[in-house]
Amino acid sequence: MWARLIGDEAGATAIEYGLIAALIALAAVIAFQQLGLTLEGVFNTINAAMSGGSA
Repeated sequence: MWARLIGDEAGATAIEYGLIAALIALAAVIAFQQLGLTLEGVFNTINAAMSGGSA
């Protein structure tokens, strides 16, 4: 029984694709968070410049 389960590779490809998709999703979340922080800084700088530096 154990030998059959250990040697069975059915579904391994689906699991690999799932792991790859999870890693891509994680990378996208991290990238968008960093982009958001960068844009926040840019908009704060623009806001301060437009309001005379009193932001």
